[in-house]
Order: sequence, then structure tokens, then C-alpha cells
Amino acid sequence: MTDVYTTRPLSPETWDDFAALVEANNGVWGGCWCMGFHVEGFGEAPHSAERNRAAKRAHVDQGTVHQILVYDADGTCVGWCQYGTPAELPNIKNPAKYAAGGAVLPAWRIGCIFTGSRHRGRGVARAAVRGALDAIQAAGGGVVEAYPEQTVDRKPQRGAYLQTGPEELYERFGFVRDRQIAKWRWVMRAEV
Repeated sequence: MTDVYTTRPLSPETWDDFAALVEANNGVWGGCWCMGFHVEGFGEAPHSAERNRAAKRAHVDQGTVHQILVYDADGTCVGWCQYGTPAELPNIKNPAKYAAGGAVLPAWRIGCIFTGSRHRGRGVARAAVRGALDAIQAAGGGVVEAYPEQTVDRKPQRGAYLQTGPEELYERFGFVRDRQIAKWRWVMRAEV
């Protein structure tokens, strides 16, 4: 089933919508607040949900975050897709293997995708990625990278979540495999 969605960028005006979704989902992945890919990411300093929330709000207020929020027909925020330049989102999964590939950095990265637990399987992630790609195109486009997980030929993962999305989601938007950076994770690229 696919519902009809609208999208809006994360901004000071949409912060409360984003925060409500994060808080309804335990801070998202235990308090990340969608900070893992940012400069502050998962460095050595102790991280807490409160610190991550404050850091995300600071990025929003300073205009140093790119994130598309997805809204259902009732106007409730039900998901998002984070994107940005490599300078904005320097932290990716499997960085050593990524660096060993020696590829030229993309113009844009798609970081994480999140769908509220009651809305999964209804096209929220697809709407979020579409919104992000539209925003990237409006900003001048270029090479876009994503770091999804392979799900085909893989046993179902008990309790797993696909923080960066499944590979087949990106294939629908013309992304192709560039290189493997973990057993089940790929760098995929598309020109937008």
C-alpha cells in the first residue's frame, strides 16, 4: 500500500514536527536524533539524546542541515531523508573501506532514512528519497551517493533496521552499485 505524501524541508518552522516524530520513536535508534552522519556524529565525546537533540537543533537554526520531512494526509510528519555535502555529512558507515576505494567524493550524500513505526511499508522512504533528490536537483545537482544495505540474497535480519535504506529503493531512482564497503553495504551513485 502506498499513501499520498507531501514533503517539506527541515527548518525552524518544521522543527516541532521533526521533534515530535523523533520523540515518539525513542530519540530514533536510542537517541541519535539523526546526528550520526554530521561532523559531531559518533566521535569520542560522550553522546546523549539531549546532546544530539541540541546539536541537531543548532544545525537547523544555522541552516547547516539538509533533510526532507514526509507528511501524511493528516499533516503529521511520518519520516525523513537526510542529505548533504560530504563536508556536512562526513561520517559514513565503513569509512576505512570507503576511503580505500579511492573514489572522487560526490557532490551530495544521502545519509539516513527514517519512517515512523506505524507507517512502514507504505512508501514513506520512497517519498523521502524522491523529495531529497528533487531538492538536490534544485540546488544544482551532481553526483549523489547513498550507502544502502543489500537485502536480496540475504537472510531476513531479526530486529534489523535499514538506517540507510535498502539497495532496491535506490535502484528505483537510477542509482547503480559503485563498490562494496561491507558484507551487505554498497556505495551506490547516480547523477542528478
